[in-house]
Amino acid sequence: MRFLVKIVKVIKIYVDTLSMKNSDEENEKGSKMYGNTAHNIYAQNNVGIESPEKLISMLYQGVLRFNAQAKKAINDGNIEKKIYWINRSIAIITELVSVIDMKQGQISQYLEALYAYEIQLLGSASLDNDTTKIDEVSNVFKGLSEAWRDTTDVAQ
Repeated sequence: MRFLVKIVKVIKIYVDTLSMKNSDEENEKGSKMYGNTAHNIYAQNNVGIESPEKLISMLYQGVLRFNAQAKKAINDGNIEKKIYWINRSIAIITELVSVIDMKQGQISQYLEALYAYEIQLLGSASLDNDTTKIDEVSNVFKGLSEAWRDTTDVAQ
């Protein structure tokens, strides 16, 4: 769990840096498009989202929600919905990979590899209709979500 807290701190540093950078750029150039999708979504919907920290928390919760739906679809034998929900989870994790600040060193590399492995597990779960692999991914994201909330004091 302590290692997850370190990983979450790296994410928080990046989110804080991104927020300051984009705020400075907006002040200089007015409204502009942001460099990544996650922050762009945050900027477009900032009325309902209090902070970039809240956005990361929401992304983690989204993976958990979509995994639960994918697991239900597998149990129901609904291939179309299984693929839809697994693809949604993978899209979120891919976005999380894209916002990792690789300048943070070894922890960033570990987090990137962890996310890549979770994507691989979801792909394998889809091919094999294996809910235990979805459970494994969900357990990792539950841990990340808890560590994120503990580190950032983001309310659920």
